[in-house]
Amino acid sequence: MSIRLMNVVPTLLCGGTENQFMTLARALDPRRFSVRFSCLRRWGPFVDELAERGIPLDEYPVTTFRSVNALTQQVRFARDVRRQGIDIVHTYSFYGNVFAVPPARFAAPVVVASIRDRGLYLSKMQLRAQRCICRLADRVLVNADAVKRWLVNDGFPASRITVIPNGVDLSRFIATENPAELRRSLGVPEHAPLVGVVSRLHRLKGIEDFLDAAALIAAKHPSAHFLVVGQPSPVDNHAYLEELMTRAQHLGIGERVIFTGLRSDVPALLSAMSVSVLPSLNEALSNVLLESMAAGAPVVATDVGGTTEALRDGHSGLLIPPSNPAALAAAVDRLLSDPALACTFGGRARQAIADKFSLDRMVAATAVLYQDLLARKRKQGAARLRADATAGQA
Repeated sequence: MSIRLMNVVPTLLCGGTENQFMTLARALDPRRFSVRFSCLRRWGPFVDELAERGIPLDEYPVTTFRSVNALTQQVRFARDVRRQGIDIVHTYSFYGNVFAVPPARFAAPVVVASIRDRGLYLSKMQLRAQRCICRLADRVLVNADAVKRWLVNDGFPASRITVIPNGVDLSRFIATENPAELRRSLGVPEHAPLVGVVSRLHRLKGIEDFLDAAALIAAKHPSAHFLVVGQPSPVDNHAYLEELMTRAQHLGIGERVIFTGLRSDVPALLSAMSVSVLPSLNEALSNVLLESMAAGAPVVATDVGGTTEALRDGHSGLLIPPSNPAALAAAVDRLLSDPALACTFGGRARQAIADKFSLDRMVAATAVLYQDLLARKRKQGAARLRADATAGQA
């Protein structure tokens, strides 16, 4: 009989966490796992994909946890988990954890919570709430040793934390499109340096630093063009995109910065880049970092979170301090000025993904975690029944 798995997520937008839980849901063996989803808001393009795949999706609309409605939805969630015979509830992100871990604790044999960054965007009260609530879970799953260290330093038991790095499907990063044609479609000359960042447009992603660095790079590489691939989420401020575009104009590079919005051809875009930049101020283990490496793109990344767990400075890419446009520009200039070095870094980066961050490795490790936790709980339950039976006979 297959294991019945319920994934609980805030939304189904296109972000790093969303891409990872969708990648996992697609890859888990359907003969061993029956997957469902619950969400707090039926938002995002993955809603349609779940429908197309026939994966059930339930919505528990909550706008604030300080409401009677939140409690009502949690009770409803617990009842549904029991009714559906869910074996494992796996929650994602702050809102998914806070909403679902407490009721799941009383409704399902196994509860797994995911924390995938160091929570710089959370208030102290939110951090305390998440820490307390995640203690109710059987295991906290993180995607980087850096996140585990942060949690342990904050008092969380190391034995209750499992690290499984993000996985990348290398087959998506085999060049199938003509880079020259792709560049033409973007209005970029075939041989012009193309420096890009792929990211949800959020202030913690360092896009301002990228634009400031782009102005410095443009002064040394007059033909260089710059890509910003991504868009704000519905819960972010859409005025931020206008702010970024205005910043590019004021820096004198407005005609050379291309804001593409959300794209479905990210692997092809990464393969066409001369340098992929990750200027983020906060990461655990960035999906875009791993995808850039999988595409063989030379990478310049800020030294934050678990970045060093994937990228070796001076071997498979270049690391720089966060919030330092001058250092970012100097690192990009080094790669643009030395194409042989850039090519070497790109090849080593792709090999590192094949060796340590493959999709198969992530899926297998997660499946083993699920099976082990459930087997342990079933064994404990059987032992309790035997003890109760013995006590009853006495």
